[in-house]
Amino acid sequence: MATRQRESSITSCCSTSSCDADDEGVRGTCEDASLCKRFAVSIGYWHDPYIQHFVRLSKERKAPEINRGYFARVHGVSQLIKAFLRKTECHCQIVNLGAGMDTTFWRLKMQASPIQPHSRTAFRGHTSDGLPTLLIAECVLVYMTPEQSANLLKWAANSFERAMFINYEQVNMGDRFGQIMIENLRRRQCDLAGVETCKSLESQKERLLSNGWETASAVDMMELYNRLPRAEVSRIESLEFLDEMELLEQLMRHYCLCWATKGGNELGLKEITY
Repeated sequence: MATRQRESSITSCCSTSSCDADDEGVRGTCEDASLCKRFAVSIGYWHDPYIQHFVRLSKERKAPEINRGYFARVHGVSQLIKAFLRKTECHCQIVNLGAGMDTTFWRLKMQASPIQPHSRTAFRGHTSDGLPTLLIAECVLVYMTPEQSANLLKWAANSFERAMFINYEQVNMGDRFGQIMIENLRRRQCDLAGVETCKSLESQKERLLSNGWETASAVDMMELYNRLPRAEVSRIESLEFLDEMELLEQLMRHYCLCWATKGGNELGLKEITY
């Protein structure tokens, strides 16, 4: 199984200096997410011995609803990745779009998956030997315009005969809570250029289906959290006290996990679900 950490040439349309200036706010969210993951790992939400090598441990204690939200995110994405690996028997390639400081590659390697990193020149697209391909985008498409993300999804669907796409990002952004999220990010010079597509679970699925993908599913993170094994829920809820469950639900209803497939009927890719 081959993995790629980034594929940055899909929508490049500006000079290096202007891109750096425009992307500063987005890069800041990457660091924030990594700090939150590091803190959650430090108090036992999940095991990740690699995150410590990317970011320092924050002196600021993160809110319980934030920690549980990141746990659900990591768990949900990991379960879909594992399902894809089982279906393909690890004879596949993985493209982690906008990976930033994500540690998925090393965590998979730790779990004895037979994986090897590939350089950009070794990355195999439509000229490949037909390896099933998993593409992952966590809070990536929302920073692109709807046209740009549509082009990326079309490229992926056209480039790989047997493929799966995992997308984690915002949803239900039309209400007051969603507007506050948008305003807070704008104050940090971070614009959600693709928020129009994050109106609902249906709009998320429709984007995938209208850009070359044959199946599409989506769940908000509260629904995903409610599907977690009860033993895991009891374990993480014993780590720290959450005063108001409503805070967790409000946050989780505004993020979702989507996945789409194309081809791979003989592998059962369409059967993959959370």
